[in-house]
Amino acid sequence: MINYRIVTNVLGAMLLLFGGLMLTGLVFSWYYESGDGLSLVEASGITMLFGGLMWGFSRMEKHDRRNNFHKKEGYLIVALGWIAMSFCGALPYWISGVVPTLTDAYFESISGLTTTGASILNDIEAVPKGLLFWRSLTQWIGGMGIIVLTVAILPLLGIGGVELFSAEAPGPTSDKLHPRIRETAKRLWLIYVGLTILLTLILWAEGMCFYDAINHGLTTMATGGFSTKNNSMMYWDNVPLIQYTIVLFMFFAGTNYAVLYFGLKGRFNKVWNSTEFRAYAVGTGILTIFLTIAVYFNSDLTLEKSFRDVIFQILSIITTTGFVSADYTSWAPFITMIFFVLLFLGACAGSTSGGIKLIRHVVLVKHTLREFRRLLKPRAILPIRVNQGVVSPNIVANILVFLLLYILIFVISTIIMVAIGLDFETAVGAVATSLGNVGPGIGEVGPVDNFAWLPDRGKWFLSFLMMLGRLELVSILILFTPYFWRR
Repeated sequence: MINYRIVTNVLGAMLLLFGGLMLTGLVFSWYYESGDGLSLVEASGITMLFGGLMWGFSRMEKHDRRNNFHKKEGYLIVALGWIAMSFCGALPYWISGVVPTLTDAYFESISGLTTTGASILNDIEAVPKGLLFWRSLTQWIGGMGIIVLTVAILPLLGIGGVELFSAEAPGPTSDKLHPRIRETAKRLWLIYVGLTILLTLILWAEGMCFYDAINHGLTTMATGGFSTKNNSMMYWDNVPLIQYTIVLFMFFAGTNYAVLYFGLKGRFNKVWNSTEFRAYAVGTGILTIFLTIAVYFNSDLTLEKSFRDVIFQILSIITTTGFVSADYTSWAPFITMIFFVLLFLGACAGSTSGGIKLIRHVVLVKHTLREFRRLLKPRAILPIRVNQGVVSPNIVANILVFLLLYILIFVISTIIMVAIGLDFETAVGAVATSLGNVGPGIGEVGPVDNFAWLPDRGKWFLSFLMMLGRLELVSILILFTPYFWRR
């Protein structure tokens, strides 16, 4: 039986923390005198009021909390937590009047928290500074997951957190850096915070103002893609150093945080022994060389500019960051199709990126090749090896089911979006980018377009796809099964 009191208790604590983080935008609201401070205070007050009531009403003994917290509560907390935070995150936009409708405010909020980066704002630079900072912060919060943050810094809950971490952590596996889940969460966040601060300082030193630097530091490490400029990273097209810096940190953000941890500890053999990391690094390099040549001969760009735009957009799409430095749909039709395929790729599991994740593609390819070999040697024992270890049949089955579900959801969702009124190209682009948490797609939701023109029912449906993709399908779909609600 589901313990609803513990669900309410954790959700209340999450909303208290979430509401408190809203107040950080007051610093920029006051400094720039942007006039949005009251809206942030009101939204924070409403969020913390609901959170406080939920947390206070459901307080119970520490012994009861520990013994009655299981996977069902974990999945329910994750799903309800993202919905609650998305609605509360929309309050600053809605109360201020910057985003006049609840539909648009919720779309912008969940796009931030899921690190999708799809926006309905037509003039980003006109948004008050405090709200614009909150917009970036939602991506940073969602990047690693508010659930992991709660487990890391709220020991007062008295919960071990394994169930929450397994439901929230991105990717099919989550390498533990420490036997205790709270220590693992803390180390992940230390790397996350450290790289964010480092990137902010570098961008500031390279010529960005501090406000732009901190916003892009937040959204780059979250692989979110929200920018403070209408032209995204094209605004700094004449400052190659800034774009190359973003490229480097997007690569870091798309790397498994366990691999980053081993790299920081100087254990480079464990870094290169990662099958997924090798596929990520080598694959990105080969694709960059091929597309650089293609763009150079199909445009009037210089070789350096072709290389810079190509590697920037490849990493932006693969890591699902969604920054835009060039309109890749204008290069050539076959290049547009390649970038469309990249929407389904994703970077490394255990990173802040969205999408299917490379490790699943690696296992799929290895499994396919094994089946071909099995035709010639039906009695041979042919294990699938990843990271010098054997992948269990259960994991292979789970990955195949995930891929089948992903494709099925993509096809059905595309049909729904066409029925809503989108043309086919735009429908496949909108569904692929929302389900993969990328941001830009193809068609009328390409890199130089936004989602403001979509009908409200289309926005609500894409919002659902964003959450479904961010929580890797199963954490949401399991709630629709009768088995979940049985005792």
